[in-house]
Amino acid sequence: MSAAAALAVLSVDTRVTIGSPTTPFSQNKQNEPALAVDASHPHVLVAGANDQIDMEACNAGDPTTCPFTPGVGVSGVYFSFDSGTSWIQPTYTGWTARGCLGPAACVPHFGSIGTLPWYFEAGLVSQGDPAVAFGPRRGANGKFSWANGSRLYYANLVSNFSAVRSEAAFKGFSAAAVSRLDAPPTGLTATIASTKANWKPPVIVTKQNSALFSDKEQIWADNAASSMFFGNVYVCNSAFRGSNAVPVMVSVSSDGGNTWTSQQVTTATSNSHHGYRTGCTIRTDSHGVVYLAVTHFGVGTPAIGSHDLLKSFDGGHTWTKPVAIFLMNDACYNLDPVFNECTEDGIAGARSDLAASPALDIANGAPTGVGATNEIVDAWADGRFGLNHEKVLLSYSRNGGGTWSSPAVVSTPATDRGFYAAPAISPNGRDLYVVY
Repeated sequence: MSAAAALAVLSVDTRVTIGSPTTPFSQNKQNEPALAVDASHPHVLVAGANDQIDMEACNAGDPTTCPFTPGVGVSGVYFSFDSGTSWIQPTYTGWTARGCLGPAACVPHFGSIGTLPWYFEAGLVSQGDPAVAFGPRRGANGKFSWANGSRLYYANLVSNFSAVRSEAAFKGFSAAAVSRLDAPPTGLTATIASTKANWKPPVIVTKQNSALFSDKEQIWADNAASSMFFGNVYVCNSAFRGSNAVPVMVSVSSDGGNTWTSQQVTTATSNSHHGYRTGCTIRTDSHGVVYLAVTHFGVGTPAIGSHDLLKSFDGGHTWTKPVAIFLMNDACYNLDPVFNECTEDGIAGARSDLAASPALDIANGAPTGVGATNEIVDAWADGRFGLNHEKVLLSYSRNGGGTWSSPAVVSTPATDRGFYAAPAISPNGRDLYVVY
């Protein structure tokens, strides 16, 4: 059975952000979730989200800073150890404004946080845009093996902490950083995940300069033991430069995220909303071939753009030129005149600028690579059916991205207006899930 035919609708909801309050605003706000499964222990899941649990309430302190409190992070993290049936949201320590709940002036302080630890201590602020992945741990012999245990990688954007200190941990306005958490061969537990000391300090991934705003990052760890580059970790992101040029960058680590090398893989084009490449996703097959898909926006509102595919056959050292694998309609029917971004419902509406971006997954046979079909699936929201009729489409390739199936509508019922989609295909290619 093909991946496109293996869809089903699930109706059971489980709350992931169980530590976050239902009121007040903005402490009750979460968005942009990400999810990863440990291939060696499939019952272990981690999720990330932009979570404002540690922010001041909007009726406290300076109302002009709402919904954000300077210096307070927003990269929430959550764990499940029973295949997603139940979740925990650990409490760590860091810079927080949780106690600011009323009209009195807000005084942020060091205290309880529900977001990634060790950022305040590193002179950083976790800024969200979460991306998570599990890979194998590296042994004392320098080789990766699932027998050594698992390593969780959590990529997010960061800014410099300036609320009470003036030093800069990096150059530029925003960087991509990675946090890491190790599990033994027996698997991650609630005790391990909830202990701050088990997390490694964040590592800056992107090569920064004073004019750079790194954004829209994604992460992947090569998790199939059959791969020539098993254990490699890849981060892709957009590099918004002061010269109005935006290339896509890829950073690679071959030592478990300790050190990274970065390179530009697309041309730097205008950073007006249309006409440039951004919105990347990155995966590997059972042989270690790396697949990078990016959105190539067209010009117009809405615009006809494409999903462009690049590949690396040497562990991310060199890359093929971008190839358009099919066309898409970016669903940008509304352009907000103030912040110049696409919205799904008009002026000051909900942003939909990356709704048409590709989201890849590959049946790579992880954790061993055995039984891999290496079928690639790509899901996204498309505006080709008109305003208020946006649909989630899916296409698949069974020959390494050489050819692709005709995009098929997978959002259901027909009245659904789909935005932001992500697929997950099982390691053996038998089951496919699409969320939107």
